Amino acid sequence: MQAVRQLLRQSHHARPEDIPEMARRAAGLVGAIDMIIYLADHQQRVLLPLLAGDAPAREPFPVDGTLAGRAFRTVMACTSDAERDGRRLWLPLVDGAERFGVLEVVLPHPVAEEVVSDCVSVASLLAELTTTRSQYSDTIERLRRREPMRLAAEMLRSQLPPLTFSTGNLTISGLLEPCYDVGGDAFDYAVNGDVAHLALFDAVGHGSSAGMGAVILASLALAGYRNARRAGLDLIATYHHIDRAVREHDRRGLITAVLAEVDQRTGLLRMISAGHPSGIVIRHGKPVRVLPTPTALPVSLGDSRVPVVVEEALEPGDHLLLYTDGVIEARSADGDQFGIERLVDFTVRAVADGLPLPETTRRLVHAILEYQHGRLQDDATVLLAEWVSPASARSDTDLPESDGRAPLAPRRTG
Repeated sequence: MQAVRQLLRQSHHARPEDIPEMARRAAGLVGAIDMIIYLADHQQRVLLPLLAGDAPAREPFPVDGTLAGRAFRTVMACTSDAERDGRRLWLPLVDGAERFGVLEVVLPHPVAEEVVSDCVSVASLLAELTTTRSQYSDTIERLRRREPMRLAAEMLRSQLPPLTFSTGNLTISGLLEPCYDVGGDAFDYAVNGDVAHLALFDAVGHGSSAGMGAVILASLALAGYRNARRAGLDLIATYHHIDRAVREHDRRGLITAVLAEVDQRTGLLRMISAGHPSGIVIRHGKPVRVLPTPTALPVSLGDSRVPVVVEEALEPGDHLLLYTDGVIEARSADGDQFGIERLVDFTVRAVADGLPLPETTRRLVHAILEYQHGRLQDDATVLLAEWVSPASARSDTDLPESDGRAPLAPRRTG
C-alpha cells in the first residue's frame, strides 16, 4: 500500500515523462529490484520501452514469440527463469479491459507471493496513470507511432472509442487497419445500463480528395450516431438521424453501416444493416447465423426506403462478428479474395483457442494484412462482441466479478 499511496501522491502533477521514474521508485517499496514500462505500437506488433531519467537501456520486444509478448497476448502474468540480475515478472498493462502494454518487474530470487500480488496492484495503477496522462501530452502517442500518421488518419482515430471494453457480461473489441492512412472506416460503441450499442461505418468519398472526403463523412456519421444515441432514439430513429445529417452535408456521399443493440440481460440482438456486409453469429465454435442484409439502404439514401430491424436471440458464449468489405475483399498476389469463408474459419479457430477477444481481433486483422502482403487496398475493420452471460439486476454498490483474465497469478514459463 505504501507504493500505491506514493504513486497516487505523485500522480497529481505527473507528466508522462515522469511515470517511468515513478515506477522505478515504487519497485523498491514492494520488494522488487526494478520496474520498466513497455507500450504496444498502434499495430500491436512491438512492445516499446518507455524510458526516462537514469533508467537502464532496454530494447523493444516483438509481441509475437517473446515472453513479454505472451503476457500482452494472453493478458496474463508470465515469469521467466532466474537470470543473473533477478527473475523477470511480466504483467499486462490493462486499463479496464483495454491492454496497451506490459510491465517488466525485476525480482530477487526466491519471490514471495505477497510481492507478486503487490506488483500486480502497482501495475494496475500504472496502467491507469499512463492512460490518463496520455490525454494531456503527445509523449506516449509519439512513442507508439512507428511511421508518420496521415492527416485523415489523425482526424479519424482521435474520434474512435477505446479498442476494448467489458462489463463482465459483454465484451467488445474492435480494430482498424491500415493504421496510419485510413479511407473512411469507423466503429463506435457505448453501454448504457443493460443495453450495448454497436456501430460500424464504411464511408465512400469522391473527387480528388476522396480519402479525406470519406473521413469527413465517417466523422459526420459518428457524430450523428452519438447525438441520436445520447438523445435516447431507437434504432430506426437513429438511422434516419444519421441519414439526414449526411444528406444535408453531402447528397452524393454514401455510407454503408451496421447499427446494433444487445440487451445484456436477455441476449436479444437488434440490428439494421444499411447496405453493409452481414453480421455473423458464432456459437460453440460454429457459424450458426448469417444475419440478413441489407435491411436498409446506405446512409444518404434513407428517405427512399423504410429500414427494417432484424432480431436474433443470442445464447451465452455467442460471438457477434461485424466487419467491413475491406476484410473479405482483401486480395492475395494471385488475385484471390480473403473471402467470408476464410474470415469465419479464422474467427472460429481463434475463439476455439480461448484467446482474449482483443487478441482475436489483432490476429484476424494481421492475417488480412499478411494475406495482402501488408498493403491493403481498402480499410479492414473488425468489431467483435461476446455475450458472456446474462446480466442480473444489481445495485450501484455491486461490483462485477473478474472474468478470469486479470493477472492474479503468474504463469511460469522458461
